[in-house]
Amino acid sequence: MTREETIAIMGVLKTAYPSFYRDMTRDGALQAISLWHEMFAEDDPKTVSAAVKALIKTRKEGFPPTIGEVSEKIRELTQGGGLTRIEAWNLVSKACKNGIYGAEEEFAKLPPIVQKVVGTPNQLKEWAMMDAETFSVTGSHFQRSFDIMQKREQELSIMPTDVRERLAGMTAGLLHD
Repeated sequence: MTREETIAIMGVLKTAYPSFYRDMTRDGALQAISLWHEMFAEDDPKTVSAAVKALIKTRKEGFPPTIGEVSEKIRELTQGGGLTRIEAWNLVSKACKNGIYGAEEEFAKLPPIVQKVVGTPNQLKEWAMMDAETFSVTGSHFQRSFDIMQKREQELSIMPTDVRERLAGMTAGLLHD
């Protein structure tokens, strides 16, 4: 998104929330534009505009949406809700039916986020060999882990690229220490 496109979106916000921006100085406006431009530089301006307008139309509060709220709305608009924890566990359960002899193949069919929670094809094989009661408890643990992983993935997806790269570098450094 260009600076000019950012200014246009900020103009929409100023029009929708005139009392919020009434006392903003020129310097304050330039700082806000710079920050919004930096935060949404990688995003499609039409998507950012759609997210801002959706928030304006649905918000009951009398103040403009934050950058985080707009980022979350963009994620919702572009990625949808994703799998639910139950849907994810159902995929794993189905994979476990062939997991003793076909763990590698079944693991490869799982969506990446489900693979991250499961860990390895060998884990899928171990789950496939469990009795029903233990498997049920494992399902509860999986679903909690899935919720945590999904939230983490969603938060990462809305971060600017430079922040994601910095976090990836820090994580890689921790793994090699």
